[in-house]
Amino acid sequence: MRYVLVTFLLLITLITTAQTTPADKTYSFEACVTSFDPAKVDSTKVGYQFWFADKNFTDGRTIKMSVVEPGKSTHAPHQHPQDEFFFVLEGTAQFYLDGKTVEVGPYTSLYCPSNSMHGISNAGDTPLKYLVMQKYEQ
Repeated sequence: MRYVLVTFLLLITLITTAQTTPADKTYSFEACVTSFDPAKVDSTKVGYQFWFADKNFTDGRTIKMSVVEPGKSTHAPHQHPQDEFFFVLEGTAQFYLDGKTVEVGPYTSLYCPSNSMHGISNAGDTPLKYLVMQKYEQ
């Protein structure tokens, strides 16, 4: 059930933004399927991340999985011009948005509007695993 939900979320994200894909770019079938590969993770100071689609794959749209150790966060609350979605897969996240916080568990979507002060940290005692989806301007 969990993987069905995640797959559905990823498909919806890609389908709803498909019209912005450059018309002159072609994709092989193999390039359109990305499976998690532990050998391709990027280590961070607080865990690791894995890019399912980096900003060079399409037109700036990205999907990344972040894994954060208990009691840590990837960085302090911050803001940027692009909006951003988080989708919690496993663990307990503390989400900060413009002065308010909430703790949430798996299968929770968190939206960060453009230029809002936001952050996410691991509030549990197991690794926090979540997807990050955003579109960088090209």
